[in-house]
Amino acid sequence: MVKLNFDNIKEGDQIPVLQKEAITQLQLIKYAGASGDFNQIHTVPDYAKSAGLDGTIAHGMLVMGILGQMVSNWVGVKSVKELSGSFKAITRPGDILTAKGEVKRKFQDEKGKFISCKIQIEDQKGEVKVGGKVTIQVD
Repeated sequence: MVKLNFDNIKEGDQIPVLQKEAITQLQLIKYAGASGDFNQIHTVPDYAKSAGLDGTIAHGMLVMGILGQMVSNWVGVKSVKELSGSFKAITRPGDILTAKGEVKRKFQDEKGKFISCKIQIEDQKGEVKVGGKVTIQVD
């Protein structure tokens, strides 16, 4: 975790990348238990196939959580004022996910100094799985 200084931040600065190991079927089962989302498209390959998928798919919020992990590793959680994302593509077991981001804008108002960053998750092929943004308050 770093303490950001508004004067030292530049638009275009990169957020430290977070690369995860390949998504596994066991991870999806564990996440189902942790989240309470037991939809079988995430945990039972034959069921997922009967639902028209090629196999099980990762929970969207598991993937979104990796974005949150990248941001919290970088600046902690207290300075995060907004974090949002939208799902772009399905994540499957075997996908290797990388979270990355870039400072897009610096601004200040009566509430303080802020940066707005574009954030996203890509797989090993460069396919964007989740795209989003985060607003962070800085000193």
